Amino acid sequence: MRTINRPGRYGDGRGGHGLSLLVKPTVNGRWSKTWSQRVKVGGRLTNVGLGSYPAITLAEARARALENARAIAAGKDPRTGDAPTVAEAWEQVIRLRRPSWRDGGKSENQWRASFRDYVEPQLGSKRVSEVTTADVLSVLLPHWHERAETMRRVKQRLGAVLGWSLAQGHRDDNPARSEALTAALPKQPAGSRQRALPPEEVPAAVAAILSGTASPVVKFAVEFVVLTGCRSGEARHATWNEIGGDIWTIPGERTKTGKPHRIPLSSRALAILDEARRLGDDTGLIFAAPRTGKALSDNTLGKALRTAEIPATIHGMRASLRDWLASEGVPYELAEAVLAHQPRGIAKSYRRDDLLEARRPIMERWAYYVEGQSIH
Repeated sequence: MRTINRPGRYGDGRGGHGLSLLVKPTVNGRWSKTWSQRVKVGGRLTNVGLGSYPAITLAEARARALENARAIAAGKDPRTGDAPTVAEAWEQVIRLRRPSWRDGGKSENQWRASFRDYVEPQLGSKRVSEVTTADVLSVLLPHWHERAETMRRVKQRLGAVLGWSLAQGHRDDNPARSEALTAALPKQPAGSRQRALPPEEVPAAVAAILSGTASPVVKFAVEFVVLTGCRSGEARHATWNEIGGDIWTIPGERTKTGKPHRIPLSSRALAILDEARRLGDDTGLIFAAPRTGKALSDNTLGKALRTAEIPATIHGMRASLRDWLASEGVPYELAEAVLAHQPRGIAKSYRRDDLLEARRPIMERWAYYVEGQSIH
């Protein structure tokens, strides 16, 4: 087995109950060698993973294949014997990776949030041996366009969990990293992928923009977008009559959901409004372009990021906020309300409150975080 260095599937010449070795090249120029067994379960042919070579020797693979053959003869399904659920496997991978994380628990919180918010509802109780490409697609597809960066990370983490499952012999493929999944996921239009920063890089990015060469009103607008978690157009077209005390009410005609959205303004967001008001104009717009008096363009805000060499888009800042909310352990429904996402499933039927009061302290904490401070 050690000398095989050509891709392909090599059957056991001794009639090992459907045993074979699948050999594939890896990205680093090495070879991936995994054992699998072709069997008929419930009248259908399927592959059962038996682990990776050389961790599992030929003798051990043959012993496992024989054990599976006996189980099938007894009317059992060998795929579900000791295979953990996705929830159990996810926890195991977190445990294995924890020693290498040096960020005070943020990576672990983000892994747990990915599982809680996206994977658990669909796959949490399913055994890793039973997960299909269609299952992975059901997790990713509903958010594939709107939350591209988040879904990329969910896909990576799910791929790591199923990769661990493959190495443990619970399956012989990884549907989260398959060509079939790549073909099934729709291509995103050019420019639709919103590049986002890890949350820990946001404070430095905002500081770089504020010390950059953009005009004051552009700086105010960018920082306001970051602090409120709003969409670019919602801020660029904001008017003073939408501000009531410490609440900004975005009218339904300017929100993605078509419904008004109230945002509790942090102390820093209110300070930005005070500074913007002192610029003085009679357009009614909070952030009017200095020369034309019209609303700023999305490209103008994006240019401020590009000039400051920030590798992200304005819209990507929403994804950064969403990741920060997850790392802070903010409950899913509350985090979704911060970003004005429509509730899904049963929550859509029963939620009548926009959770404004619950969002107040969260937005204040986020503002302190962005400013490089902390609340104790």
